[in-house]
Amino acid sequence: MAKKLLIGIAGGTGSGKSTVAREILKSINEKNVAIIEQDSYYKDQSHLSFEDRVNINYDHPFAFDNELLIKHLKELLNDKPIEKPIYDFEQHTRKEETITVYPREIIILEGILILNDEEIRNLCDIKVFVDTDSDVRVIRRIQRDIKERGRSLDSVIKQYMSTVRPAHLQFIEPTKKYADIIIPEGGYNKVAIDIIVTKINSILDRS
Repeated sequence: MAKKLLIGIAGGTGSGKSTVAREILKSINEKNVAIIEQDSYYKDQSHLSFEDRVNINYDHPFAFDNELLIKHLKELLNDKPIEKPIYDFEQHTRKEETITVYPREIIILEGILILNDEEIRNLCDIKVFVDTDSDVRVIRRIQRDIKERGRSLDSVIKQYMSTVRPAHLQFIEPTKKYADIIIPEGGYNKVAIDIIVTKINSILDRS
């Protein structure tokens, strides 16, 4: 069994983590890559009322089912397929359906709090933090949540001020110290992307 390479990409909401992952994919054969989003591993909230689900702080570490995420990462690293959850952001809970993810040579894990968990950090071969100005991040968050997640402008702003911003300062920003590479301006930083791709290729060449 060939060694798998796990790349963790962290950063605040709207920082450009997904863009970084896509830019890396452009330089690597996509058939060799599996992508895991931490957002898929929000805890199942189906036992709660919709009103209660709306009021949960989804930027707090306790919102994530890291136990299942770690189990799935270990299975992929051990060449076993997983059933990745699908999270419904309009209903604030998991769907019944899952997505089968097959093990690949490279696994990219991206999410706001992946560097907050020591066990997840220890599984990562390369740890990246995408560092983007807060005004850019909040604009991206507003655009995404309205367009893709069925939210109103007022609800996005309220959530940002009450939970997203405080959680970023308390839980996300401090994890920058665990990163091997910090990328200012996300996927638009071509030099940083090239450095990551070069590092990936050098590790794969040695395995």
